[in-house]
Amino acid sequence: MIAAYAASFDPTTPLNGLVVGERPAPTPREGWTVVDVRAAALNHHDLWSLRGVGLRAEQLPMILGTDASGVTADGREVVVHGVVQLGDEPRSLLSERYDGTLAEQVLVPTSNLVDKPSQLSFVEAACLPTAWLTAYRMLFVTGRATPGQRVLVQGSGGGLATAAILLGNAAGLEVVVTGRDPERRDRALALGAAAAVEPGARVPRVDVVLESVGKATWSHSVRSVKPGGIIVVAGATSGDAAPAELTRIFFQEITVAGTTMGSRNDLEHLLAFLARTGVRPLVDSTFPLLEAGTALSRLWEGTQTGKVVLEVGV
Repeated sequence: MIAAYAASFDPTTPLNGLVVGERPAPTPREGWTVVDVRAAALNHHDLWSLRGVGLRAEQLPMILGTDASGVTADGREVVVHGVVQLGDEPRSLLSERYDGTLAEQVLVPTSNLVDKPSQLSFVEAACLPTAWLTAYRMLFVTGRATPGQRVLVQGSGGGLATAAILLGNAAGLEVVVTGRDPERRDRALALGAAAAVEPGARVPRVDVVLESVGKATWSHSVRSVKPGGIIVVAGATSGDAAPAELTRIFFQEITVAGTTMGSRNDLEHLLAFLARTGVRPLVDSTFPLLEAGTALSRLWEGTQTGKVVLEVGV
């Protein structure tokens, strides 16, 4: 079968390690299901894998990809939940321990499959299991946001922020985002954000902060949340925060909660949310699987608005 895989690592120019070519088709095993992939969305995780983050040389070649939608042998249309945890194994994502989704077929634990709502296309459904699932869990599960509350999203440019704006707006939240790029701030407003400001700008106190930047925005997050509010952390792309400003956190009774991705149940609820509300992920572009290199180049350049998706069979 055709697949896009990491054949080597290059920390500075990750696409040098990408190969799009033949790989053995997955072998069925008990408790696992082979899915014929119809669409697979790209994530920055794929670029990190090509740089050697989270993978060892002895694991190569490794098929990339964590997100996919497709069809099982019995005709069931499914969305793949990319988090795998079996027995005593540490939790991992597809393409970290097991081959990923950027291929004509992917083998996953049967329990990782969720029915695709008929209202969503394969391309739309494939966008959801990483960035959108993380945003959903940050907002509604860990953050416990309710209609009428104000939410601050640190960073307006990525898929997480886009998902948070669209989901929050549909749920009756007032979403404020920060971003360095004026054009991306304008796009955030067009998507439904109540306000889009430069990093560090003063904002009305918020009930919930979605924090994935870390060191560069941490102080602003702590100062922007209401007493008794919550900061939900799902990453630290600019590094760990120092200092942690613990005095302010305990004096104002601020909760700091970490979260990663989301559960299979969260994915089911997210799919139902989109099916019922009409909210859809923003798709920047689609490419055939054989053009995975071009698609990943777009992600590497950072010029995309929304998700970049590979369509299989195109």
